[in-house]
Amino acid sequence: MTATLTFTSTGPWMLAAAGGLALCALLSLYGYARNGGLRRGWPGVVLKLAGLALLCLCAMEPQWTGQRARPGANVFAILADNSQSMGLTDADAKESRGSHMRTALDPSRSQWPATLSDSFDVRRYGFDARLHSVEDFGTLAFDGRASALGSTLKTLEGRFRGRPFAGVLLFTDGNATDLANLSGDLASLPPVYPVVVGGSGPARDLALGKVSVAQSAFEDAPVTVDAALTSFGCAGEPVIVRLTDRVGKLVEVQRLNAPPQGQSGGVRFQVKPEGQGLSFYRLEARLEKESADSKEATPANNTRLIVTDRGQGPYRILYVSGRPNWEYKFLQRAVMADPQLQMTGLMRVARREPKFDFRGRAGETGNPLFRGFGDQSREATGSYDQPVLVRLNTLNDVELQAGFPATAEDLYKWHALIIDDLEAAFFTAAQAALLQKFVSERGGGVLMLGGMESFAEGAYARTPIGDMLPVYLTGATEAAAAKAPGPLRYELDREGWLQPWARLRSSEDGEKQRLAAMPAFEVMNRVRDVKPGASTIATAQDEQGQSAPALVVQRFGLGRTAALTIGDVWRWGMKSPEARTDMERAWRQLLRWMVSDVPGRVSLTAEPVPGDATSAVKLQVRVRDAKWQPVDNTTVTIEIESVIADGTPPATLKLTAQPSSGEAGLSEATFVPRSAAAFRARAVAMNATGSEEGRAEAGWTSDPAATEFASLVPNRTSLDELARRTGGRVLTVDELDDWARSLPSEKAPVMEPTSQPLWHTPWIFILAIACLCGEWAWRRTHGMP
Repeated sequence: MTATLTFTSTGPWMLAAAGGLALCALLSLYGYARNGGLRRGWPGVVLKLAGLALLCLCAMEPQWTGQRARPGANVFAILADNSQSMGLTDADAKESRGSHMRTALDPSRSQWPATLSDSFDVRRYGFDARLHSVEDFGTLAFDGRASALGSTLKTLEGRFRGRPFAGVLLFTDGNATDLANLSGDLASLPPVYPVVVGGSGPARDLALGKVSVAQSAFEDAPVTVDAALTSFGCAGEPVIVRLTDRVGKLVEVQRLNAPPQGQSGGVRFQVKPEGQGLSFYRLEARLEKESADSKEATPANNTRLIVTDRGQGPYRILYVSGRPNWEYKFLQRAVMADPQLQMTGLMRVARREPKFDFRGRAGETGNPLFRGFGDQSREATGSYDQPVLVRLNTLNDVELQAGFPATAEDLYKWHALIIDDLEAAFFTAAQAALLQKFVSERGGGVLMLGGMESFAEGAYARTPIGDMLPVYLTGATEAAAAKAPGPLRYELDREGWLQPWARLRSSEDGEKQRLAAMPAFEVMNRVRDVKPGASTIATAQDEQGQSAPALVVQRFGLGRTAALTIGDVWRWGMKSPEARTDMERAWRQLLRWMVSDVPGRVSLTAEPVPGDATSAVKLQVRVRDAKWQPVDNTTVTIEIESVIADGTPPATLKLTAQPSSGEAGLSEATFVPRSAAAFRARAVAMNATGSEEGRAEAGWTSDPAATEFASLVPNRTSLDELARRTGGRVLTVDELDDWARSLPSEKAPVMEPTSQPLWHTPWIFILAIACLCGEWAWRRTHGMP
C-alpha cells in the first residue's frame, strides 16, 4: 500500500516554523554575501538551508500514514509439494529438490517464517494427490503418486471461503498432474506466490513419453502402438524397448539410440492380439548399458501399461438380396474366416405375384368354390402371393420366418445390414423407417451394393433408406444413361489411402501394384454426387479417364452407412486364387469397419474423472431393451480385476453401480486405484424380475507415475501464468525474507490504519546534522568565518 505524508501541527505553529526558516535563510544569505559573495559560497548556503529545512520540518510534526494487514486477522497458506518428483536431483544440484525445499522452509535457517507469522494466521499444508495439514515440513516423505495442484488450490479456496484469505506461498516444481484445473477460472483465488523448486533437469534419465494406441480393421496390423522416447544426458546411447503381454511373454523387442536432449524419438510396434476382446501389454524402455555410477534419475517413467480392445463378437450381419447371385457366395466365404463375424442371408428366389382372379356372380370378388365359407370380401382375401424367400445360416427355425424384420426387437438383433440388388418396394414404409432408426438410433451399419435394382435403379430416391445413403440418387438415372457402364478400373481415392481398412498392402508401392492387377468391372450404378460430410474411399475410372464414386461412407446418427456402387465385385475373386484371397480380405475389413462401433444392449465405458489427480475412473453402464429403449430398475454389478499390477498382487473388487438421476437406463460407479495397474471391468445387468439383461466388458490402465514424471524440468511457464492470473508473483528462495517484510503492506482482506511520526525517524536528525556539519566544514576549508 502507498504511504501518505501528513502534518499534525496547527496553523500558527506551522507559520512560525516557516517564518523562522525564512529568517534563517535571509541571515545565511546576508552572512555569505558579506564574507565572499554568494557565487563563491553557494554550496555552503545550500547545505545550511537543507539542514535548517529538515529541523523546521520536524517542528511541523509530519507523519507517514497508510494501511497494513491487521496482525493475525488474515489467513495465509504455505503449500509444499509432497509428490515423487520432488525426490529428483538436478544436474546442477548436490541435493534433491525436496531437501532443498526443506532447507528453505526450516524456520531455524530463515527469518521469513517468523516474519510471516507475526502478521498472518499461517496455515501449513502438504499436497500430492490430496491436501493434508502438516505441523512440520520436515516430515514430508515425497512419496505422493500425483501433484494435484489445481484441485488443491480449489480445495483451499473452498475451505477458507467467507474468511479473510490473504494468499498462498507455493513450493513446487510446477509439474501438476491436473493441469486442466489450472486452466479454468482462478478469479476466486487469492494471490499465489510460487517458489520454483528445481533446476535444469536431471543429469541422466530415459523416459517413455506419450503412448498412443490405434486400432483398425486392417488385418495385418490391427493394433499399432506408438511411443515417444526422451532422454537427459544419454543421447546416442543404445536403448532396448520391450513389449510383453500380461503374463510377461515377450511380444517384440526393438533396439535404437536415445534421442538428443530436448528432442523426442519415436518407436512403433504393430501387434495382432491372439484372442478376442481385451488384451493387456507392458511397454518398457531401458538403457542397454547402465552402471551403478550412472544410474537414471528415476525408473518410474520407463514403463507404460497398454490395453487394446478387439471387440466382443460375434457381430451379426443380415444380408438381404433380391435374387441369387455370386456376391453372397464370396461374402459368406470371407465371413467364415473371421470368428467375430456371422452373416445370415435372406434371399428372394421368386417375386411377389398377383393371384389368379376368380369371378363368379356379378359383384362377387371371392372364389366361388368357397362361397358360404367365411368372409370372402376383397379386404379379407389377399390379391397377391407373397414372395418366396430363402433363409440361410439362421440361428433357429423361427428366425426370419416371416421375412424381413418388421419390429425393432427383430431387427435390432443384428449389427449391420447388406442390401444387394433389391428394389425399395420390397420394404414396407414402416420397415424403411425402422431401418433408418436402426442406423441413427441403434448405431448399426448399412451397406448397399450395386445391381440392377439398387440405388436410383431401385427407386430408393426420396425414401428413408435412400436419405441415409452417403450419395445423392435424384437425377442419377439420367447420368447413368449418358455414360457407358464399363470397363471400369478400381482406384483408391485420397481418403482411401488414409484408411487402413481400405488398403490390403503395407506399402504404397505394393498397394499400387495390387490395384493395377485387379480386373475391370462391368456393372456400376451411377450416382449424382457425394453428400457433404461423406468420404469417398474409392472411385471407378472408365476408358475415357472419367471417374465416378465407387465406395462412399459416412456417419449417420449413431451408425454408419456405405455405398458400393460396383455390382460385380465377384469378378475380382474369379481371376486367381491370390485375387480371391485379396477380395475376401477386403470384404472382411469393410464389414469389420461397419460393426466396429456398434454398441450392445449393455454397454460399459470407463472414463477418467476430469481434473482428478488420483486416476479415479467413472464407470458408466447403459442398459437397453430389445427395442433399444433405456431400462430402469436394474441392478448392475461391476467386477474389477487388476490384470497387471506393479508392487501388489492382482486382486478383484466388486462394486454396485448406482442409477443416474440425469439419464434413464444409466448406472454409474467410481473406482479409485491404489497402485499402478491395468484393470478389466465386467458388468452384469439384472432387471426387476431377476433376469439377466446382458453383460459388458471394458479395460483401462492407471499409471500415475507416467503423468507425474512426464516432464523432469520445472514448469516455470505454468507457475508464471498462475501467479499472473491470481495477482501474485514468482519468487526465489533468496527473495523470501524481503518479501515477508513487505507483504503486510500489500492489499489484504482485513486492513488497519498505521501512522509513524517522521521526526521519530533517526535518519531525519542524522541528515540535518550532517548538512550543518558539512556547511561548517566547507566554510573552514574555504577560509570563511
